[in-house]
Amino acid sequence: MQIKPLRKDLKKILQKHSLKKKYQKQKSLFEKNPYHPSLNTEKLRPKKLNIYSFRLNRKWRAIFIITNNKVEVVDIKLHYH
Repeated sequence: MQIKPLRKDLKKILQKHSLKKKYQKQKSLFEKNPYHPSLNTEKLRPKKLNIYSFRLNRKWRAIFIITNNKVEVVDIKLHYH
């Protein structure tokens, strides 16, 4: 499943927190296998909203939605915030 290019504001978050390289690695894993164990892909609550996340590292998560079989990262957040 392919991930759409990131918005500028999300790229700035990656750059600010030195996550660009990690994001690229996790993005590549996700596109090959969205449920790769190191991604910890999960559906967020409330489940009816169909919002998901995958792990960038132990602290950071990429929050995404799926539309027309394409993935769009809508936020990059600290875990449990």
